Amino acid sequence: MAHVAAQAQQADPLRALSRSLLQLAEQAQHAPPQDLLHQALQTLRGLVPFDSAWWGEVSAGESGAGGGAQDVQAAPRNWLHGSIGLARGFADEWNALAAADDFAQHSMRHLGEVIRERDLVGAPPEDPQVMAFAERHGLYHCMALTAELPHSGLLFFVSVYRTPKCSEFTDAETVLFGEFVLHLLQHWHYRLQRLQSDSPRRPWDSFALAQPTGELLFAGLRISQALRAAYPEWAGTRLPPAVVQALPGAPCNLALGKACRLRLERCGPLVALSIASRQHKQALAPRELSVAMLYAQGQSHKDIAATLGLTPATVRTYLRTAYAALGVRNKLELVAALRNA
Repeated sequence: MAHVAAQAQQADPLRALSRSLLQLAEQAQHAPPQDLLHQALQTLRGLVPFDSAWWGEVSAGESGAGGGAQDVQAAPRNWLHGSIGLARGFADEWNALAAADDFAQHSMRHLGEVIRERDLVGAPPEDPQVMAFAERHGLYHCMALTAELPHSGLLFFVSVYRTPKCSEFTDAETVLFGEFVLHLLQHWHYRLQRLQSDSPRRPWDSFALAQPTGELLFAGLRISQALRAAYPEWAGTRLPPAVVQALPGAPCNLALGKACRLRLERCGPLVALSIASRQHKQALAPRELSVAMLYAQGQSHKDIAATLGLTPATVRTYLRTAYAALGVRNKLELVAALRNA
């Protein structure tokens, strides 16, 4: 009888996960794209209760401006996001201290794995600014999963939090969270693919989707960098005002600084934005070029790391940057781009 009772207890989380994934699949098919992620996180909340949540796109920030001792290590950066139960300026505050957020960086180094605050036990004490930020927003018990958003040059993440009054996330909840978020990422990627098929084909890193009011649903690394270069005060999530003003005129072109033009096209109820020309490609830094060439020659991430004295995680970051800069989506396109460079 004890064995039967144990089996029943184990079956309940499985049934809950199954119901949640079925609900997620239904949302992925029928929810408006601008509402899908928020609805999905509310479904997750019924499976794994949390007090607040944050999700969106982030760059790991490991690649530098050059090779060797002159490398400038950029901080991680959130480019666009959604949230439940968090202040409007949450992402801007995080961007200002991202370089010191060991929890976030640990998650970015372990792609596809669920990370909890207990995974950092034994690490150096948390930065005082980060601790104050966590206290201000009630981020006591944390759980996150970060994964690559294919071909975009960026990472997709989901983070959930509980206040000090709540218990920490259990091992069972960690498993449920990980399975749900990986399914969510797959559904979101497929939805983006279908939306992109309704607009002129562009490399994912140079492509963005926005509501007519300017709120971004998706943006690749290269187009995000171009927007930031043209509008240094741009904080992400909502397009700069000058771009928003141009959206009603789609289809049309919009100058983005002196070196770049955006193409705006209708995409159902949304607007697709893309870099209009790929003739002016971003030059690769020496270390990024070395990694790209060795990878194109067939070396693995570990082999490249050993050859160049890097970590495999840094090799992956350099490759993501190289893919974004060259406007390629797979190894075959990388080889061709390097041959024609």
